[in-house]
Amino acid sequence: MTTISETEIPGGPGGPGGGAGTGSDTGTNTDAPLSGPASAPGGAPQARSAKAEALIAQTDEHTAHNYHPLPVVVAEADGAWVTDVDGNRYLDMLAGYSALNFGHRNPVLLAAAREQLSRVTLTSRAFHHDQFGPFVAELAALCGKQAALPMNSGAEAVETALKTARKWGYQVKGVPEDRAQIITCEGNFHGRTLSIVSFSTDPEARNEFGPFTPGFVSVPYGDASAIEAAITDDTVAVLLEPIQGEAGVLVPPDGYLAAVREVCTRRGILMMADEIQSGLGRTGYTFACDHESVVPDVYILGKALGGGILPVSAVVADRDVLGVFKPGEHGSTFGGNPLACAVGRAVVGLLTTGEYQARARTLGTHLHAALATLPKEMVREVRGRGLWAGVDIDPVFGTGREISERLMARGVLAKDTHGSTIRMAPPLVVTAEELDWAVRRLHSAVG
Repeated sequence: MTTISETEIPGGPGGPGGGAGTGSDTGTNTDAPLSGPASAPGGAPQARSAKAEALIAQTDEHTAHNYHPLPVVVAEADGAWVTDVDGNRYLDMLAGYSALNFGHRNPVLLAAAREQLSRVTLTSRAFHHDQFGPFVAELAALCGKQAALPMNSGAEAVETALKTARKWGYQVKGVPEDRAQIITCEGNFHGRTLSIVSFSTDPEARNEFGPFTPGFVSVPYGDASAIEAAITDDTVAVLLEPIQGEAGVLVPPDGYLAAVREVCTRRGILMMADEIQSGLGRTGYTFACDHESVVPDVYILGKALGGGILPVSAVVADRDVLGVFKPGEHGSTFGGNPLACAVGRAVVGLLTTGEYQARARTLGTHLHAALATLPKEMVREVRGRGLWAGVDIDPVFGTGREISERLMARGVLAKDTHGSTIRMAPPLVVTAEELDWAVRRLHSAVG
């Protein structure tokens, strides 16, 4: 592991399309040197300015408190780094929950957006536009499928997949109307719409939001035999995350995805993989399912598909699945708009080279090796794959929120989940040097 001192700040964004310079995996970007946070190394940050405090107070006063953000107000970003309104700079180790796989302000994606902004941004699907056909064809090809149905948010894509599975069950499998069942997994996170929280097992997601949508059966995650045992004549699909992100970056046992694939094929039901966080390069392959050479019937995509520029999501499958829809049965005013398609095409273009996937594999190995050096009395477990890690800190050292705040004070932005688990999912343009520095800051924040 590269030696980085407690006070040394890495150079900044690097890697393919990763910002202003041409950084490497192990070196500093000398073309565009970046300073770290303005706070004293290892100490308290500069006091937030009146401007920052006013912006936070304005947020608290005028919006629903459905999030509990860290008290940092980001004003600028580039590559793997963000800058707050007071000039403090932070290494982004969250990447918008994988929405920023290609880094902040990726020049290739910005160029695509700017070019399309100068032409046309929205037509609605009432008319054809010149970006839609190429986007769905290129995205389908990336997935090895025949068709794609674009939406906006990830939750919309999941809802679209649920409707697809039910429609397919009635039209193709012959399930009696209103009896379709979909098997889901405990600990899942597929979004926060009413139907989705209906099959969540997280009390915070469900409390006081009932009555809930019927038609879902929950089984333990990672247990393919439990899925088979839950299948009935009315079962139309299994919906799962190849890696459960919100649950703490839980990687299922080896062979689980392949076993689910076999069960779904043999029992004649759809396997639907929610790759919204795990897909598009995050784990070292285009999709997390690729680690077991598994091809689901339905891919559910989002986050990184919009390049960190705008919300873009999609359901991708063959014609015998997506072909169940007829005009008027499903839609979205902004889904598949020209700007979204132009950016989505640029994202697909970045992924077709394999460069980002290879980078996530190499740097993911580096990150997990670095995390393995943390003292065992501090860290109970590290899970993950590629540039994605869930780090379980012993609660005696603090809650996940407290550790995230200490990291922020040391120039690293990360977020907690489920107690004292810290999620790390940096942009794929991060360098090995920056990863080492972030792990050292984590060590300092915990101990």
